[in-house]
Amino acid sequence: MASYLLNWELFILATALVGLAYAGIQSFLLLRIPVSEEKPEKISLSIRKGANAFMRRQYTNVFIFAAILAVIIFFAFYASSGISEAWKLTVGFLVGATGSAVAGLIGMSISVRANVRTAIEAKKGLNPALKLAFRGGTVTGLMVASLALLGLVVFYMWFGNPTPMVGYIFGASLVSLFARVGGGIYTKGADVGADLVGKVEAGIPEDDPRNPAVIADNVGDNVGDCAGMGADLFETYVVTALSAMLLAYLIYSSPLGSKYLTQSGIILPLAIGGVAILATIVGSFFVKKGEKQRIMTALYKGLIVTVILSAIGFYFVDYYLMKGNLAIYFDAIIGIIIMGVIVYVTEYYTSERFSPVAKIAKSSVTGTGTNIITGLAYGLQAVFIPAIVIVAGIVISFFITYSSYGGDSQMGLYGIAIAAASMLSATGMIISIDSYGPITDNAGGIAEMSGFDEKTRKEVTDPLDAVGNTTKAVTKGYAIGSAALAALTLFAAFKTLISTLPQFQVIQLDDPIVVAGLLIGGSLPFFFTSYLMNAVGKAASAIVEEVRSQFKLKPKILTGEDEPDYGKAVDIVTKEALRQLMVPALIAVLTPIVVGFVLGPLAVGGLLMGVIISGFPLAIMMTVGGGAWDNAKKYIEQGNYGGKGSEAHKSAVVGDTVGDATKDTAGPAINPLVKVVNTISILFVGIIMYHYLIHI
Repeated sequence: MASYLLNWELFILATALVGLAYAGIQSFLLLRIPVSEEKPEKISLSIRKGANAFMRRQYTNVFIFAAILAVIIFFAFYASSGISEAWKLTVGFLVGATGSAVAGLIGMSISVRANVRTAIEAKKGLNPALKLAFRGGTVTGLMVASLALLGLVVFYMWFGNPTPMVGYIFGASLVSLFARVGGGIYTKGADVGADLVGKVEAGIPEDDPRNPAVIADNVGDNVGDCAGMGADLFETYVVTALSAMLLAYLIYSSPLGSKYLTQSGIILPLAIGGVAILATIVGSFFVKKGEKQRIMTALYKGLIVTVILSAIGFYFVDYYLMKGNLAIYFDAIIGIIIMGVIVYVTEYYTSERFSPVAKIAKSSVTGTGTNIITGLAYGLQAVFIPAIVIVAGIVISFFITYSSYGGDSQMGLYGIAIAAASMLSATGMIISIDSYGPITDNAGGIAEMSGFDEKTRKEVTDPLDAVGNTTKAVTKGYAIGSAALAALTLFAAFKTLISTLPQFQVIQLDDPIVVAGLLIGGSLPFFFTSYLMNAVGKAASAIVEEVRSQFKLKPKILTGEDEPDYGKAVDIVTKEALRQLMVPALIAVLTPIVVGFVLGPLAVGGLLMGVIISGFPLAIMMTVGGGAWDNAKKYIEQGNYGGKGSEAHKSAVVGDTVGDATKDTAGPAINPLVKVVNTISILFVGIIMYHYLIHI
């Protein structure tokens, strides 16, 4: 069995290395394309410098915080578990934090170089620009998925046990939280501020070079949607796979564990990830736009091919690792179906092709108030179908596996974990599609600021950018849906850990301690996101004041005779975003520890349930609703309901500014919040239980 599993571990290791190699080749091919025009290159360089400056400052703060936490983790576990366990957890934490940071940096580094090349390619037509933007996205997608899988398999081969790897997912989750929060505050502070003064007050177009905040806005696309999403999806991949491995190990190693689960079940989630990377490489070749096809259809072709090939590969993985039990294979297919439905529903509510966006645009005719009300209504409505689909997936995967394995409830939970892990099949392609968004957004801005002809902007960069809004919303929906299933798996692992003591074997909803934890957990995402919304408001206000000041001191900026001070706006929003960074991270890290030490392990169980139950719908509502507001504005800008400059357009711009804060800052940050709370609960559960037994 040991040599048999070693062969699978080597296969997984090889697929991760192949993914990295392919991403490296795509990066080389992209960067060898020369930038032939001076003005676009100068603008792109300004964006790159601003993005690098922000990331340098942000990660300096993050790694100071991470270093302090690493010391705390080492000494806490040295005292309770010995030096071996403490060392493994600490190393895992630092590697996970570094991996998440590197994933974000790679995404941003490629994006700020692909943007100018995409802008120049746009002069040749839609297909060349689409091809180049997607190539940039592919580098990020495969790098993130392959790095995550590489770290997981190397640690598992080293430790032979997923339990010490909890430090790895905590490190990844923590940096993801910082990247999401810091990048989100930056990008939306700059975007909202630039829009309010530029579009609403000065009446100048988006990405107009006369706007002093225009470079800060374009920088934000990269630090929020590339660096933030890269770190977020790295963490999602790691948490989803490792939570399934951890649950399998706890079931396998427990004296009361399932007799059906062997060591093969522990490595199955990684094998699924390995197959998916190979499928993603093949799928990337199918992203081509036909003459009469929509851009989204071209992107979806790659996703569909990836999913089909993954589903075929999963059958062989299941056949060899799980002795061909079709229940586990069906669980994997259920995960793919959940992913597909969430992607479709997200597109339905955020694409201008469907009625929600059109109705939000129509409501703008009667004013800002009706735009806000209609956008909120559709954001709230968008929660229901994903929730029902996830519930159906949980119930079906549980009972298929439960029945197939002789009524074994532990195998039923493992089936849910495999459904979550199978959603990883799309990670590389989903990130590729997502990263395409900020690349095309920046390309449109560079084209505008460089004075490219209107045809290039109207027929190439604008349509690419509009689709990019939908792809970014789809990615967030995918990340949130997988987070819900992964968090449920982590909760099952937490429950298995605390059930080693008789008094913690049952978490009852009529227990006041459990209800107390449930209410704290249910309110936590609301408190957390309120802080982020306020932070965006503060950053946007700082930008508004700066832009107004520059317009007042240099009136000739608006006539094009004076050049704005772009660097000052970049510096202001950078400082404001970093000033707001620490408190949300402390909220996420300290809440489960404080609840555990004050109220005990059962309250932490209630806390985890509450965070999952309220965090999932709130995140969907914010991200999907925000995407719908954004595309409703773009729908009007295409000439509907009066077009640019109309009263409807002004109302839609205000709706879009509200949606910016929800879809790109507050909503996506709930994803790492849920997983940080879960992972730190598992990490410190032994210490919490020891404290409870000593003092209660």
